[in-house]
Amino acid sequence: MVDLPFFPPAFISIIGKLSTSKKFHWLASCFFGIITCKLVYKITGFISLFCFKGYRKLSNKEKVEWNNRGFSTFHALISSLASLYLLLFSNLFYEDSSDELIVNRTSIISNTILGFSIGYFLSDLTMIFWHFPALGGLEYVLHHGLSVFSIFLSLISSQGQIYILMVLFSESTTPFVNLRWYLDVAGQKSSTIYVYNGIALFFGWLVLSSTPQILVLFCCS
Repeated sequence: MVDLPFFPPAFISIIGKLSTSKKFHWLASCFFGIITCKLVYKITGFISLFCFKGYRKLSNKEKVEWNNRGFSTFHALISSLASLYLLLFSNLFYEDSSDELIVNRTSIISNTILGFSIGYFLSDLTMIFWHFPALGGLEYVLHHGLSVFSIFLSLISSQGQIYILMVLFSESTTPFVNLRWYLDVAGQKSSTIYVYNGIALFFGWLVLSSTPQILVLFCCS
């Protein structure tokens, strides 16, 4: 370990213990989620400026929501894919893979995804408050507040992560919701892709309505 000559030994000892603790991992994951949202927000605006002609014509309010939905889509893809992997393709929640109860099982990846999601919801919640009510009303505040609270409880208690991951998997429909908004703002409501996206969104919700039962049967089989 590299010496830190300008800090007292007690401080260095605390840092050393913190760096190996779960709390540091949780905080790092959360801050990574926040920083990622900030970067994706900026990148979305930069790419849209050169790739979509209609972006320049949007109002400032619409540009904020356009970029906001960029990191919303990014989080949805990351969280849903990670949840799918943990629930179906890893052995974390297989009945015979561990003596622990399924509701008490965690892993480094699951903790990271939960921390990352807390960072996303906090970032989005901050933007909602900052631009209130342009990005959503009190229903969004309630949704994000409950999401952060439930994920936080699951993370610090190391319990019920299988249920949180099931909910995060439902984020897989968010890209379709955001694409619907993008097409609407771009004046493409009469386009073929708008219709196909609506059909995909409908069947996505249809599948997700029965996903928890399917996952429970799969994990316990």
